[in-house]
Amino acid sequence: MKAEDSRQANTRTEEPARIAGGAGLGAEADVTTRLRTKAELEQASKLMDAVCERGNLKLAYQRVLENKGAAGVDGIGIAELKDHLKQHWPTIKAKLLAGSYIPSPVRRVDIPKPQGGVRTLGIPTLTDRMIQQALHQVLSPIFEADFSESSYGFRPGRNAHQAVKAAKQYVAEGRRIVVDMDLEKLFDRVNHDLLLEKLSKKIDDGQVLRLIRRYLEAGIRTFSP
Repeated sequence: MKAEDSRQANTRTEEPARIAGGAGLGAEADVTTRLRTKAELEQASKLMDAVCERGNLKLAYQRVLENKGAAGVDGIGIAELKDHLKQHWPTIKAKLLAGSYIPSPVRRVDIPKPQGGVRTLGIPTLTDRMIQQALHQVLSPIFEADFSESSYGFRPGRNAHQAVKAAKQYVAEGRRIVVDMDLEKLFDRVNHDLLLEKLSKKIDDGQVLRLIRRYLEAGIRTFSP
């Protein structure tokens, strides 16, 4: 998840009402929060429990190791990650389950493009990459069934070569137009409220939604050479 330039440090631990489009969650949302029963809160928190489940986290940790990559703003690399998690993970997990975890800002890195200009990357800390991967592993099956059969970008078991093969098949069937789209700077420009509203239609866990919003708004930090 790519970050914006601002950060919302919301440390409230009570379960919020579902996020709706528009400016925010006012008094009406607070009333709804207070009216939710203990049983409803327990049911809604099970998705975050799945995110923090040992097997899910172990798989996420392994994926982070396999992907390698640079350190984030905390300077912790692959070699130091295991010891860091041994020391800090119990506290991080408790904050995730309580809804009070605040992600670190991402580290800004500008990569020169061959044709000129730069491509800006936001590099999360390895800990946040592991949490994001754990979220992905739980949420992906929920949304995957609704994706178009013609969609190949960032889909499990799908890649660009399959997209090219499908395009060739369409041409062989007599179709004459194939559209290749790249949404430039999508995560810089996407409306967070609308995105969270869409997610809330399938995710009834306020802690997970709040954590996703915090990742979207985690901020970006630039290091001078």
